[in-house]
Amino acid sequence: MNDVLATNLWWVVAFLIDLSIRIAALIIIPRDRKPSAAMAWLLAVFLIPFAGILFFLLLGNSKLPRKRREKQKEINGLIAERSAGELPVPDRTDWPSWLGPIVEMNRALGGVPIVAGNTARLVGNYERSLDDMAAEIYAARTFVHVEFYIVAMDPTTRNFFSAMEAAVARGVTVRLLLDHVASSRAAGHKETVAELDRIGVKWSYLLPVQPLKGKYQRLDLRNHRKLVVVDGRVAFMGSQNLIDRSYNSPKNIKRGLMWQELMVRLTGPVVSAVNAVFLSDWYSETDELITDEHVRAHLVPRDTSAPAVDCQVIPSGPGFESENNLRCFLALVNSAQSRVIVTSPYFVPDEAMMYALTSACQRGLDVQLFVSELGDQSSVFHAQRSYYRELLAAGVRIFLYPAPYILHAKHFSIDDSVAVIGSSNMDIRSFALNLEISLMVHGQSFVAQMREVEAEYRAVSHELTAAEWAREPGRATALDGIARLTSGLQ
Repeated sequence: MNDVLATNLWWVVAFLIDLSIRIAALIIIPRDRKPSAAMAWLLAVFLIPFAGILFFLLLGNSKLPRKRREKQKEINGLIAERSAGELPVPDRTDWPSWLGPIVEMNRALGGVPIVAGNTARLVGNYERSLDDMAAEIYAARTFVHVEFYIVAMDPTTRNFFSAMEAAVARGVTVRLLLDHVASSRAAGHKETVAELDRIGVKWSYLLPVQPLKGKYQRLDLRNHRKLVVVDGRVAFMGSQNLIDRSYNSPKNIKRGLMWQELMVRLTGPVVSAVNAVFLSDWYSETDELITDEHVRAHLVPRDTSAPAVDCQVIPSGPGFESENNLRCFLALVNSAQSRVIVTSPYFVPDEAMMYALTSACQRGLDVQLFVSELGDQSSVFHAQRSYYRELLAAGVRIFLYPAPYILHAKHFSIDDSVAVIGSSNMDIRSFALNLEISLMVHGQSFVAQMREVEAEYRAVSHELTAAEWAREPGRATALDGIARLTSGLQ
């Protein structure tokens, strides 16, 4: 065979392989996938066939392994069984007419009922939030459950670790879960886990990427939940991680970046539901099904005062068949009658959420969005910016929280009686790829607290106008568009 023939043969083989990849992609990728996500993957495969298909094989499956999904079904059954005897909210006379069906949907998807008689207090000060959680751990008598996306021992979290150490020394069982990939990237990770071992905390990684130990799933499927439960009597949840406000990152420290968070302190029957989420994650990671640290909601003292609120925990993530948080958020936005106020550090919505928010404006509602003036993740920040023109044109008011702060709080309020707070961003990643925990609260006392927080944001933020955005350089908005395309790779 001469060189020319061999070269031509190689070209034919390469062409056939390339054609086969493209045909296979057209058949396989759109299956059970949103059109926007399918188009993003097809674009990647068609532009860079060999690298694109490798990327798809590594990251194309947005579900946890079958064993984990089966375990999640088992957990859902246990939660439903344990909550079967719980009393429904006795008085729904002050509920808006649309809330009942949303509550039922949330229970059908996540297995957790709504419960009355709770107190919910917002904590927006970073150090105070850590001190409040540590104070409850210092007072713990039976158990402490801690779960964070990022855990790091540093001067800011030292008191929290000391509280856990003191609790263990008193004979209290302290369990801690931390996301493997996110926490292992934090500065001082080896020292952190060594300290956990030294003080006697029982701990485990969430979604570990350890293929040599048979523990592996799509790399960017992460457990993004943040929660603390003490004795089944008090719980904390929200956006804050267990780490210094700068995340101990040299580049963040160089830029002077500081994270602004919002947590909620809970008492009442809802603490049982937050605890159930922790116990389900502990079981998923360790195969240890804990029963003696489950506190039945109907046995938890209820607050009967006027400010008491109704609460429903909404777990979500790739272990479920549906995007629980997205469905709840969409239902709430579409049901709003007067206002929708959203705070999200990473605002990269899917088409349905964009339609819901812009349609709310067209229905005459007051729709506001709080985001950061600058971003800590370039691709996400530019993808977020790509939505500003459409939002502003529809009438959404966009407020930019000032540098050097990253507004990392994750919450939104509907009208004057319903609000949601938790770990979930208003983005495709939180909807489809992350395990999240959200809390839906009905009660004017809680929404009033949220309004105070929103007013504080508004007082320091700069409102972006359509005229101002129209002057944005073309080179910047072009990069925004490219980043928006990559956001669909789910």
